[in-house]
Amino acid sequence: MSVHSEPRRRLRRQGPATLRGKHIPKTTTDQRLLDWRGPSDWVHTDPWRVLRIQAEFVEGFGLLAELGQAVSVFGSARTLPVSAEYACAEQIGAGLAKAGYAVITGGGPGIMEAANKGASKAGGVSVGLGIELPLEQGLNDYVEIGLEFRYFFVRKTVFVKYSQAFVVLPGGFGTLDELFEAVTLVQTGKITRFPIVLVGSDYWKGLIGWINDVVASSGKISAADPDLITMADDPADVVRIICAAHSLGAAAQSFTDMTLRA
Repeated sequence: MSVHSEPRRRLRRQGPATLRGKHIPKTTTDQRLLDWRGPSDWVHTDPWRVLRIQAEFVEGFGLLAELGQAVSVFGSARTLPVSAEYACAEQIGAGLAKAGYAVITGGGPGIMEAANKGASKAGGVSVGLGIELPLEQGLNDYVEIGLEFRYFFVRKTVFVKYSQAFVVLPGGFGTLDELFEAVTLVQTGKITRFPIVLVGSDYWKGLIGWINDVVASSGKISAADPDLITMADDPADVVRIICAAHSLGAAAQSFTDMTLRA
């Protein structure tokens, strides 16, 4: 060995990872797996969480792969069954089901329960994608196809992947999060443009006014971006907007196909 060279440091390869020196664990992966007497902390480590995340994607995709056209309905879990907003969501759920759409909600109470109830009673497909929360809610009684997630981002991906439109009724931070997630994905072209309908003009007009008068006018979004959102009050109008958008989309696709064949 040259006087200028250094001793080779210990090295271990663990799959794609390379560990040297003090970072090499005293036991091997197989050894830790097979030693039942070892600590259980490993089930809470990030690599194990990756497998849980993967499993949630597999379960969600597998469960809904043959769902067909569907619309996600968002809104507050705090909405009472005696309220006009609950009745509106129930009518929207029923109208979408009659138009041939499955109805997807977060599976909880309030607006979610109302939309699931409307779809179920109209003979449609009622889906609930729940989330594990500190205060357990569970899926409402009108969910016919249900899945509960550990991770918000997996749940959001499943919502987006299997929806052809979003309907947003009055709600709080969670509803606003879902709304702007959808708008951002459409705006940036991450998903094909599809209807995003806000229900309840009295509730949403302040937000839409701010988007137009402040956000758009200051150049933070393009002048056309506010048009990504449509507002309606009547449940029948909500269903018509969605059906019309998909009819126009199908007609445009048909025209494109004929042009390419010509």
